[in-house]
Amino acid sequence: MKTIYTILLFAAAAAAQASPYIPSSGTQVVETLPRRGDPVQQELRRLRSQLDADPNDLALAATLAQRYIALGRSETDPRYLGYAQAALTPWWNKASPPPQVRLLRATLLQSTHQFNPALDDLKAVLAADPTNAQAWLTQATVQTVQGDYSSATASCARLSRLSTQLTTITCVANIGTVTGRALKSEQLLDLTLERSANAPADMQLWSLTLLAEMAQRRDDHVLAEARYKRALALAPRDSYLLGAYADFLLERQRPREVLAMLNDQTRIDALLLRRALALQQTNDQRALAADIKELAARFDAAMQRGDTVHQREQARFELKLRRDPATALTLAQKNWAVQKEPADIRIYLEAALQARDGAKPVLDWVAANHTEDAAAARLIARLKTGT
Repeated sequence: MKTIYTILLFAAAAAAQASPYIPSSGTQVVETLPRRGDPVQQELRRLRSQLDADPNDLALAATLAQRYIALGRSETDPRYLGYAQAALTPWWNKASPPPQVRLLRATLLQSTHQFNPALDDLKAVLAADPTNAQAWLTQATVQTVQGDYSSATASCARLSRLSTQLTTITCVANIGTVTGRALKSEQLLDLTLERSANAPADMQLWSLTLLAEMAQRRDDHVLAEARYKRALALAPRDSYLLGAYADFLLERQRPREVLAMLNDQTRIDALLLRRALALQQTNDQRALAADIKELAARFDAAMQRGDTVHQREQARFELKLRRDPATALTLAQKNWAVQKEPADIRIYLEAALQARDGAKPVLDWVAANHTEDAAAARLIARLKTGT
């Protein structure tokens, strides 16, 4: 089973609609295009040609969209999400498209943080087919991001009879890690993964990434790094994993490793942000200025489009690179209204600390859900003592 294991962090138009980039010389490489001889690209062109000849071929359109979504993640290339949506054009705006289209549309909608429309599609899919494991898993993921933990738990529970033990335990652990059961969830997931050596690579990737984040949140840096490296061996270009490991390296003051890892991965705004933060740590002012200018153009273009996908990243940009805590806090507050993951907690607390705000909504949330995160705990302590 192909699992879409996290909310995608990029939207297809983000880079394309930013300010034009003018290379400094005619010899500078602007883009590396897929090789025409690449078997994957040849197969995609063949499928696309068939779909062009018959745009209403539902099975072919769904297959092509699935391939594009998977390739967008594995190649860290957001344009493939746009290609996936284009493949679904005849059904995209229909109120009740076929279930396979609704599931794919939900996946693409969540990539732009349109969580409620995505949930509407998922509920319709599950009403038509309550045995659709992928729909339950995707719904649980969206509900967890929104902080609706009781509904997410119920969605995960439905997987126990429909999918593998590793899928179910990873789904449940993803909730437990932010609701006061972090260590027990980590231990159970680690044991389940050890017993699931034959699980699909994408399932192992999700589990390993989550386990790395769990260890990182309790300050076990050695174990966290070992898990990140195991995950990278499975998917060296996965955009979410690259961002998470980059954050780990930045926390450990290892910016040169971040620069080497993200050298050709900056099409994604979140990864360009992390490269800029690494440049800041190396004090490379010239390269940093160029990245800040590019990020500002991308975020400005997104705001003009009404695109709120990158508010967490933009808050971090304003706080750490532009040193504007007031603007960062406003963005963090808007982001908090949409999603409530550990990274959302931390950027809100960091901005509140520098803006001298009490961060009451986040403090109340952490207390009510017994959220365990060593970095967040340190920020909370500083907020309470005013240091």
